[in-house]
Amino acid sequence: MGGVTQKMTDTIKSVPALAPAGIQAVVVLRDPNNGQVYGQVEFMQTDDGVVTVSGEIKNIPNKEKRGFHIHEFGDTTNGCTSAGAHFNPENNEHAGPQDALRHVGDLGNIVGGTGDVAKFNFKDSVIKLTGPHSIIGRSVVVHEKEDDLGRGGNPDSKKTGNAGGRIACGVIGFKKV
Repeated sequence: MGGVTQKMTDTIKSVPALAPAGIQAVVVLRDPNNGQVYGQVEFMQTDDGVVTVSGEIKNIPNKEKRGFHIHEFGDTTNGCTSAGAHFNPENNEHAGPQDALRHVGDLGNIVGGTGDVAKFNFKDSVIKLTGPHSIIGRSVVVHEKEDDLGRGGNPDSKKTGNAGGRIACGVIGFKKV
């Protein structure tokens, strides 16, 4: 048995009853260290395969950016560390969400707003809720720093966006609708 860090490709292939349109997923984010950063993110895939990502994450200081990524494993047994690296099945360099070549999990930054709450709603055509790029069973991680989108001029930039440590995470699962 592969344990909780087993890649989820086989699991997703075994969900043929779900059509791609209208599939929804959710993740509840928690800070494993002190509980300060927390929130919820929802994902909805439409007929054209585009996924809408929306959510609210609390205790992100007003106007500050934080890296926001899908990581390869749905494992939080060792805090956010056990979530692994950015989800990158095509072995691309780290980049921004608008770049042609990127990690599948590269979703850029979220930005703190009024009351230190990051509220967001955007669309992404690279992540999926089914198939080989499915994010179901993987983790969302919020990082302590801004993601430089691969433009930082050093090796870590092309790997992680220099986004720093992990301040909140959670496992993505199908949402009851």
